[in-house]
Amino acid sequence: MGMRAYMRWVMVLLLWTLCLVSAQPAAATAFPLATCLVRAAPGMTAPTLFKTPERFDCTTPQRRFGPGDFWVLSQPLPAAQLRGTSARIGSIWMTRIALYVRYADGAIRHVGVTPKTAHEILNLGAVLSQPLPRHDAPPVRLLWHVEGATNLRGVILQPVLADHGEAATTEIVRGALYGAFAGMAIALIVYNLALWGALRQAFQPVYCLLVLCLLAYVSTSSGAAGQVFTGLDNNDRQRLNILFLAASASTALLFARSFFERAVFSGWVRPLSSAVMVGLVGMAGLWVMLAPRAIHVLDTGMSIAYLGFIGVVAIILWRAWRVRSNYLWLFALAWGAPIVMSGLRIASSFGMVEPSLLVDNSTVIAMAIEALLSSTAIAYRILLLSRERDAAREQEIAARLLADTDPLTGLLNRRAFLARAIGRPGEQTLLIADIDHFKRVNETIGHDGGDEVLRAFARALRSALPTDTLIARIGGEEFAILVDASTSVSPCAIRDRVRGQSMPYDITVTASIGTCTGPLLHDADWKTLYRDADRALFEAKAAGRDRSRSAVSLVSAA
Repeated sequence: MGMRAYMRWVMVLLLWTLCLVSAQPAAATAFPLATCLVRAAPGMTAPTLFKTPERFDCTTPQRRFGPGDFWVLSQPLPAAQLRGTSARIGSIWMTRIALYVRYADGAIRHVGVTPKTAHEILNLGAVLSQPLPRHDAPPVRLLWHVEGATNLRGVILQPVLADHGEAATTEIVRGALYGAFAGMAIALIVYNLALWGALRQAFQPVYCLLVLCLLAYVSTSSGAAGQVFTGLDNNDRQRLNILFLAASASTALLFARSFFERAVFSGWVRPLSSAVMVGLVGMAGLWVMLAPRAIHVLDTGMSIAYLGFIGVVAIILWRAWRVRSNYLWLFALAWGAPIVMSGLRIASSFGMVEPSLLVDNSTVIAMAIEALLSSTAIAYRILLLSRERDAAREQEIAARLLADTDPLTGLLNRRAFLARAIGRPGEQTLLIADIDHFKRVNETIGHDGGDEVLRAFARALRSALPTDTLIARIGGEEFAILVDASTSVSPCAIRDRVRGQSMPYDITVTASIGTCTGPLLHDADWKTLYRDADRALFEAKAAGRDRSRSAVSLVSAA
C-alpha cells in the first residue's frame, strides 16, 4: 500500500472514530441530575433524609469532602418523566452503593450493588446503569448511599436519568467505538508482527506491545473487561485500569526510543526517559497495592508522574527537532492528542477542571489517534527503510560490477570470467586474442593513446560477437572469448572487424587469435584449454601475426 493511500485510510478511520464519539442520543430521553451531598452519620435513614433535604450541601464541590461514607440527594425529578428508566452514574471506587427511589405515593424502594456485583449494571463507558424498581406511581426523587467512597473525582459522577431506549442507543454507539478500536488494535498488531517477520526491525515488536497495552487499557477503562469477566471486582478493574494506562505511557516512551534516530536519545535524554518509565510503572504499582489507603496521596503521585511523562515527551520532540529527525512531524501529531487529554486529566485531578465522563473517556479517543498515527509513522519508517535498502542494493550491484569489470575496457576481468566460464556444460570454444605489436603502439602514440586502443579493441570484439558471449581482458593486451562449441564464431570475422575499427590517430591495429575447443567443467579443464589456445596464439604470431590458428587443426584462417 502506498504512503498516500495509507494516509487516506488513517484519516477515514480518524473521522469515523470522531463521528462515533460526537454522536449523542436525543436530549429528550436523558435528564441530567443536580445533586446535593451530606456526610453519613449514625442514625441517618432514607425516609428521614427524603423529608429533610435542607441537611444536604448543594454548593461545595463533592471532592472537597474527602473519602468516606455519604448520602447524595438528587433534585426533584421532572413530572413528565417516563417510567422504565435507569439512573446512570460513572463508575466509582466504593465498598457498597445503594439507590433509594421515592415515588409520588410516598413509597420508597431501593436496590444496591457491591464491587463484586457491579458487573450486573456495568455498561460500556464504565457507567453504572441502575434500573429504577418497578412501581405504580412515578418516581419523584433519588437518594444514593455510598459507602467507602474514595471521592477522587466526586462521590456521584455525572448522574443522568435515562429511559431504556436512550441507554440502548448509548450502548450501541459506545460498543461501535470500542469495537472499532479493538479491531484496529488487533489488525495493527497482526500487521506489524507480519512485517517484523520480514524486516526484523526492533521497533515493530515494541509497537505491538504498545498497542496491546492500549487495548488492555481500553478494555478496563470502558468497562468491557467487567462485562466479559463477571467475576472481576469493579475496584480491581479500576486498579488494572491505572496499571495498564501507566504501562501504555511507558511503552510509548520505549517505542520512541527504538524508533527515533539514536541521536534523539543521546546523552541525558535516555536515562531521563528511563526514570520516567520507572516512575510511571512504580507509582501505578503502589496505587494497585495500597489503594484505597492514602488514595489521594497516590493519585497526586500518579498525576506528578504523568506531568513527568508530558515533560519528557516535550524534551524528546525538542531533541528530534534539533537533530532534524525524519519522524518528528508524525510523532508530534501522534502524541498531540494524548498530551492534551493527559493535561485535562491532570487538571481534573488537581480540581482545575470539572470532572466529566467525556474527559474520562476521551483518553480512549486520544489513544486511538496515537495508535493510528504511530502506525503511520511506522509505515513512513518502512518506506524510508525500503528506499535505503534499494539504494544499498544498487550500490552493492554497482560495487559487484566494478569488482567483476575491467575498469579500462568495461569487459569482464580475469576473476569474473573464470567464475562464469568454469562449469559450463558441453563443449566450449575458447579464443585468445592478442593485439599485434602493442608495445610499438604505446611507443608511437603514448600510453594514453594505448589505453584508447584497448577501449576501441574491446568495442570491436563486442560488436563482432553474439551478445551472450563471454569476453574478458585477462592480460595487458590479451583478451579471452568463450562461446558454446555449437555457436559459429569466425576468428577471421573478428580480425576483419578489428582492422576496420576506428583507432586513435587513424593507426591500423591487427590481432592474432588462437582457438581451442574442449570441456570446461573444472579448473584443470581451463588450464588445458587455455594452454592449447595460447599455443595456437603463439603459432599465429609466429606465422606473421594478423592470423588465427586452432590448437586442433592448426590450419591458417588467413
